[in-house]
Amino acid sequence: MKRIVILTLALAGIGASGAAADKPNFSGDWTIDATKSNFGQIPAEATRKVEHNDPALMMTETQTGGPQGDVTTTAIFSTDGKETINKLSMGAEAKSTATWDGNALAIVMKADVQGRPLTLTERWTRSDDGKVMTAVRHIVLGQADLAATYVLNKAPDGSALYKQRCATCHNNPQPQIRMPKREEIAARTPEAVMSAMFSGAMVTQAAGLTREEGRAIALYLTGKKFVPVSETMAGKCTAPSKEFAPNAKADWNGWGMDPTNSRLQPNPGLSAADVPRLKLKWAFGYPKEFLAFAQPTVVGGRIFVGTLAGSVYSLDASSGCTIWSFSAGAGVRTAITVGPSKIPGKYIAFFGDLRASAHALDAETGQELWRARVDDHPAATLTGAPALYNGTLYVPVSSSEEASAASDTYECCTFRGSLVALDAATGKQLWKSYTVVDAPKPFRKNSAGTQQYGPAGAAVWSAPTIDARRKLIYVATGDSYTGVDINSSDAILAYSLDTGKLQWISQTEAKDNFVNGCPRTANCPENNGRDYDFGGSVILRDTGGGKQILLAGQKSGILWGLDPDNKGKILWQLKLGAGSALGGIEWGHAADTKYAYVAISDRMAQSGAQPGISAVNFATGERVWTTPAPAVTCAVPAGCVPGQSAAVSVIPGAVFSGALNGHFRAYATADGKILWDFDTATNFDTVNKVPAKGGSVDAAGPTIANGMVLTNSGYGAFGGKAGNVLLAFTVDGK
Repeated sequence: MKRIVILTLALAGIGASGAAADKPNFSGDWTIDATKSNFGQIPAEATRKVEHNDPALMMTETQTGGPQGDVTTTAIFSTDGKETINKLSMGAEAKSTATWDGNALAIVMKADVQGRPLTLTERWTRSDDGKVMTAVRHIVLGQADLAATYVLNKAPDGSALYKQRCATCHNNPQPQIRMPKREEIAARTPEAVMSAMFSGAMVTQAAGLTREEGRAIALYLTGKKFVPVSETMAGKCTAPSKEFAPNAKADWNGWGMDPTNSRLQPNPGLSAADVPRLKLKWAFGYPKEFLAFAQPTVVGGRIFVGTLAGSVYSLDASSGCTIWSFSAGAGVRTAITVGPSKIPGKYIAFFGDLRASAHALDAETGQELWRARVDDHPAATLTGAPALYNGTLYVPVSSSEEASAASDTYECCTFRGSLVALDAATGKQLWKSYTVVDAPKPFRKNSAGTQQYGPAGAAVWSAPTIDARRKLIYVATGDSYTGVDINSSDAILAYSLDTGKLQWISQTEAKDNFVNGCPRTANCPENNGRDYDFGGSVILRDTGGGKQILLAGQKSGILWGLDPDNKGKILWQLKLGAGSALGGIEWGHAADTKYAYVAISDRMAQSGAQPGISAVNFATGERVWTTPAPAVTCAVPAGCVPGQSAAVSVIPGAVFSGALNGHFRAYATADGKILWDFDTATNFDTVNKVPAKGGSVDAAGPTIANGMVLTNSGYGAFGGKAGNVLLAFTVDGK
């Protein structure tokens, strides 16, 4: 029960002059410190809000734990000793005075309550730093004599903290900056904002903030209250789990389905003729999320998937019920890779988190086996799925330092992308190879006088690709962060599988030196690049006659064909989109035995945007067909763009691609005809009873296994429409 008691003022003449310089100001939101307070018999006070512009003072307090439940009262005083009348809701009038006693404020309220005299006194003091307020309260009512001492901590000012720590970037978004606008953040839940600051993409930018300060920023930005999270969630599996029996020929394991990252499911359990009959079988809601960006893995009849909040779930593939969940302590964006343990019959689930730690869990139980931080740079993060080969786990390392560089006082930049090899059984590091060979050194000061470093950058956003024939492993890199040019940014790099020794580099875009905030920030390189990263994995395919080709898709909108036998020499290039900082080709393409299937976003293209999907004969580099994205028909601005940014997946005869407006489609591989179209941007009933809705389909691609097609929906960033749902489709929903 919550009871509100409002005290109204029946007094005019309270002045509005400023407080004397030697008197403390008590303005602010204050929260009780229960460990230091002595409540006596008076109900414990939870919060106190004070508006103080001497001599005017208004106090609103909420008391909890009393016989009447929660009680909120408001009273107004004049600190120059003038009497105010606060009329109680029960009819009694309290004569109230407030006077200074040195640096302490003495408050007296007197009233007649049902024939009994009431006297309430309080003495307020404030610590020198203004963060702690002590209120000594004494109440005399008839024969009752009660006393309490409240110690209150001043709540952080979310507005001031936001202006100090966040506004420079989020209030001034530039067309080519990959950061959400303030209104996009405001649409999220406060829990999601907190998650981004303390376990997600903004960990570096939030460094030094206390959790209370983070809460204040989240509350200020969203205008929403935090909702307590229940320890239990509906939809847990009640029947005994079926035997966990991975099947490499039918499962979808990790990012690219196979070590070559083809994103081809050759044994999908359904045919292209079945695709038009796909219907929703079940939906799973990610609690309190605004984007769903971790691609699900399907192994042994189970689904493994992570979340921005750091939860990792194992679901029953047939029903969507939860077998187990695990808290990683940081957001999990990577796909999960499952492999055999050294213990016969046991399997391990491997993944990375946004704080640059690799994890290994028992795939059947969710029990943690080990975790290993693979990079100590404060901006380091893991976004690409780890690759497992012959007992070694290969972990790609990315970063958020581009965003840190938007601050003029940030010493940009010192992060170097890398590939780290770990013993899959123990997490012990075997070797680490940087994508930028030379360590960063001071090279100049920016216009704000801040030291700058270089070279830096060449982050690895995507899963590595295994070339067992040549005993190589390939990674695709992002841009350079500084004006110190390097030859390994926007490039394909080949390393020895065994030693990590760099074998060759094939760079497609030189001098792509880029950080967020340009041209506004003082950290901008002299010639700011176009941010044409490789966001998706390289694909290795056979072309016949013992020959193979590497297929790499870039945000420039170009699909590249490279020769793995000739140090990545460019065999051909085909421009399929206009290109932009958000694609072009953003998160990944797919390839069967003959064609590559490439989705185009072009969501930020300045001109000539060509959103849609194309098929390319990868033996020749010739375009086979293109299907433009259908016209946008959504009714709300968020996500109302036709671009196809998410990774693509293919089965014999059909290729699947999601769109930023929420549509999830299947196309005929022969001619690009649309076979099936499902609008995910709506509300869904979920097996775990979490309120869920779809939105933009972005980042992760669909996974297909055992007759089931899975996709995430919801991506509330970069202008996308928020959502928090995993959808499972089967033929006729059976």
